[in-house]
Amino acid sequence: MSLSGKRIGFGLTGSHCTYEAVYPEIEKLVNAGADVVPVVTKTVRKTDTRFGKGEEWVEKIEALTGKKVIDTIVMAEPLGPKMPLDCMIIAPMTGVSMSKFANAMNDSPVLMAAKATLRNLKPIVLGISTNDALGLNGVNLMKLMSTKNIYFIPFGQDDPVKKPNSMVAKMELLSDTVICAIGGEQIQPVIREYL
Repeated sequence: MSLSGKRIGFGLTGSHCTYEAVYPEIEKLVNAGADVVPVVTKTVRKTDTRFGKGEEWVEKIEALTGKKVIDTIVMAEPLGPKMPLDCMIIAPMTGVSMSKFANAMNDSPVLMAAKATLRNLKPIVLGISTNDALGLNGVNLMKLMSTKNIYFIPFGQDDPVKKPNSMVAKMELLSDTVICAIGGEQIQPVIREYL
């Protein structure tokens, strides 16, 4: 299946250390002909970390996609009824966002865009990046894994010795996961060796 002409939402949440792995995947989607709609949380826009400044990450995704970011809930809501997406990606998806999404809370533009897409029975692709996937957030991970129209970029433990509860998506599998998800299938195996 081709991604050419597919309207794909791309949501970024606050796992700043993962952006370097995610941005090349956004570029791959654009190069494949997808119409990528960027959506960011307030944390992405406003937080400066050792991994870069928030506004610089926003400028970079706008340059890659050729579109201004959606950064308010009001701006994200029309992605449901008026401007539907073929697929919504959240990568990276933090443990906090995963917890909120699993429990039907949509207090950010990214989660509103996901809820709007799910309402249209279109696929949501999640690329997790959380230190708590195998801890208290494990119940939320399993809840989302068993939810119709939600698919996962394959993931694994990024540091089983120092961070045994941490799991991160293999972002280089993002495009393949999206293609499978649009076709109604979860790419397999979903849990893989990370290193």
